[in-house]
Amino acid sequence: MRGRRILWVILILIGIYVIYVAAQQIAFSMRPKVALARLSGPISESLDTGLFGGGGITPAQVEGLLKRAERDLSVKALVLRIDSPGGTVAASQAIAESIKKFKENTKKPVVVSMGDIAASGGYYISLYADKIIAHPGTTTGSIGVIALLFSVEDLLKNLGIQPEIFKSGKYKDIFRGLRPLSDEERVLLQQYVDEFYEQFVNAVAEGRKLPIERVRELATGQPYTGSQAVQLGLIDQLGGLEDAVQAARDLAGVPEAEVIEYRPPAPGLLDLLFGRGSATNTVLSELKPEVLYLLRALEGWHAVPRYLRQGKEEPANASFGANRGSSSIDWCVDVAGLSLSCRRLAKSSPPTACRLGHRPDRKRDFCVCTGLMD
Repeated sequence: MRGRRILWVILILIGIYVIYVAAQQIAFSMRPKVALARLSGPISESLDTGLFGGGGITPAQVEGLLKRAERDLSVKALVLRIDSPGGTVAASQAIAESIKKFKENTKKPVVVSMGDIAASGGYYISLYADKIIAHPGTTTGSIGVIALLFSVEDLLKNLGIQPEIFKSGKYKDIFRGLRPLSDEERVLLQQYVDEFYEQFVNAVAEGRKLPIERVRELATGQPYTGSQAVQLGLIDQLGGLEDAVQAARDLAGVPEAEVIEYRPPAPGLLDLLFGRGSATNTVLSELKPEVLYLLRALEGWHAVPRYLRQGKEEPANASFGANRGSSSIDWCVDVAGLSLSCRRLAKSSPPTACRLGHRPDRKRDFCVCTGLMD
């Protein structure tokens, strides 16, 4: 009998402890919270885009985070920490629209905290936040569109490759770079880029509540520092992540809200085995520049219009022929001594001009260009 009593006492104590822990968890789950999600990398529809897949920001990823914040009734506000140089047009638009709908459906405030860079497409996906906060040294803005078409005709000739083209429409091979563009095609493609530019300008005007003509004055592709952006009305204030969290608390009216961070799911076995692009990118990094350039061109990677930030100076014979002078954008290409022509389509002012420059402290020539940078 004594043993049974002791057993019952132990069971009762265990039950009380379980109820206490459950009550604590329920109480914690009902406390008001601010959800934090980090969005980092280039923006595209998929993380696995052919040979050159890798990490980044996708509409599906952001949609999943927003659904999670919408379902959690204890989450009263959302902070997005964005660190992105930009990406494809449609993916940037899809993410921005998802954030806009999240706000409309949930009435939960959204605050964007910009990291090192949130430019072009990275700025686009920030537009519909209730408040945008950036560091003084954040790179943002770069409101513009760029589409690059590489001509690989001479390269293929040097490699002894003769492509044969079968097409059902006169413009079907316009993006392939296997022949020179006609004047008519250049006009068509410039109109194509201009349409994306207008969409970007309109989104900035709507999201930031700025006059459309004022946005046009700012939408030259120029990158701005956080300090410049706040003066121009492109962001709301300067500060770091903690400032963004506090702003979210204030907007939601929950000054004591705790912060919970939404982390991406851990990689599964297949991800670990096949690398989801990381192993492929490691192998590609070992390829010679001319081989990498050819792979990119043949895969059609160059044909996608992008919202991209300004870059920095790079060698003329770098990876896939990248340029970028301090106020530039066009690509001068000199791969393994092969003379390659390069065409650029972008909405910029003044028109682009490009030349090879030489730096005494460098062994290689560099591209110096003027106009909108990628």
